[in-house]
Amino acid sequence: MRWALVKVCLAVTTMVVVAFAVPLGLVIREMARDRAFSNAEREAAAVAPALSITTDRDQLERVVASAGSDAGMAVHIPASGDTASGDTAAVDLGRQRAAADDIATVRRLGRASTSEVPGGSTLLQPVALSSGEIAVVEVYVPDSEVTNGLTTAWAVLAGVGIALIVGSVAVADRLGVRMVRPAQRLVEGAHELGEGKLGARVPEEGPNELRLAAVAFNSMADQVVQLLANERELAADLSHRLRTPLTVLRLNAASLGDGPAAEQTRTAVAQLEREVDTIIRTAREAKPQTVAAGPGAGCDAAEVVRERMAFWSALAEDEDRKVRVAGVDRPVRIPVARADLAAALDALLGNVFRHTPEGTAFAVDVHNGEDAVIVLVSDAGPGISDPVAAMARGRGSGSAGSTGLGLDIVRRLAESTGGDVRIGSSVLGGTEVRIWIQLDARAPVRRGHRGSVRRRRPGKLVSTFNRPRSLP
Repeated sequence: MRWALVKVCLAVTTMVVVAFAVPLGLVIREMARDRAFSNAEREAAAVAPALSITTDRDQLERVVASAGSDAGMAVHIPASGDTASGDTAAVDLGRQRAAADDIATVRRLGRASTSEVPGGSTLLQPVALSSGEIAVVEVYVPDSEVTNGLTTAWAVLAGVGIALIVGSVAVADRLGVRMVRPAQRLVEGAHELGEGKLGARVPEEGPNELRLAAVAFNSMADQVVQLLANERELAADLSHRLRTPLTVLRLNAASLGDGPAAEQTRTAVAQLEREVDTIIRTAREAKPQTVAAGPGAGCDAAEVVRERMAFWSALAEDEDRKVRVAGVDRPVRIPVARADLAAALDALLGNVFRHTPEGTAFAVDVHNGEDAVIVLVSDAGPGISDPVAAMARGRGSGSAGSTGLGLDIVRRLAESTGGDVRIGSSVLGGTEVRIWIQLDARAPVRRGHRGSVRRRRPGKLVSTFNRPRSLP
């Protein structure tokens, strides 16, 4: 495209320059010729007054000499027919270059004329004498005078034409670069995206059409990244939800006692758990995209908590775990899908069963405020030594074998409403995970200092979690 534009501009500019330069060159040549013959006419006119007064040879020679053109001027005076005056002889001053027939023709017609002679041209100017005869003044105009300055003018004209052509080619080349580079970047971006480089984007520059193409390409790339991230999230979430029944299988396999069948069952459950963890880690290599609940989405948090606690309470009874549930005696509407909240609760409660010893108590509290709902999941286990690392996406939660996906699922659920997740120490002595669910994402979230934790003192609860004033 770039060279095609340059060639087109070169051809068009050359045609324009030729179309104007050739006629202008001819005009300049005619102007130089007219200038030379105008000078010759002025020289001839300088001699005409003297001829009208006298035809004396000596006087005429002085007039021609004073005009400074004695080398290129000749005066032809015919013989006079007046015998009384005695002036019957013809007078010829200077070198005659024109043909006698041309001189006679000018004398007969009484009009100025030019004729070609070796080395140039002659101007034949008729002048009326006092005797009524017609004298002819011949002025020689050499070719060098006709072409004087013509070469310089043509050279300047050619230089201007070449400068115009070079300038137009340079401008066309710059315009071609301005058009080609964005197109090349668009092609390179498409190749990179096709090679799997999902971060490939194209600068939105160049002509309007290419800018629109770049915007469309970047939007398409963002959609591809979004779709791949959503697929990975779906695969990871579904895989993580498999860990809930795996936890039940592991607990049931632990109660089978000894024997080859029981050992094989426990080995199979452990292997299946490792495979699920591998799927989770592989699916979550790319950063997931948080997607908030759409219009009309929501559920009764109290109902979901009661349902999930009914499931986990049966397992807790098998392991002699004490369970407490509070704040679920009345409906609590939140802008979160039912399946998402259930997955978040299963992730947290599954972590309790996985990372705390048997007999460890746990509790779930729901606090309903005017602008937010807080769900607290606490246990009496050993706690989390590094809450920051636990919240880090894709990293372990402080225990061996953890993918870190559970807390990330909870974090995404809270942030989709404008809330957040905090990890601290619970009144039971272990870990407390606080899920802040904002009821109106447009309202400002009233929170305390980030990173605050809940600590326990003997006989008294001291909480550094800042809760809404409307919370009980």
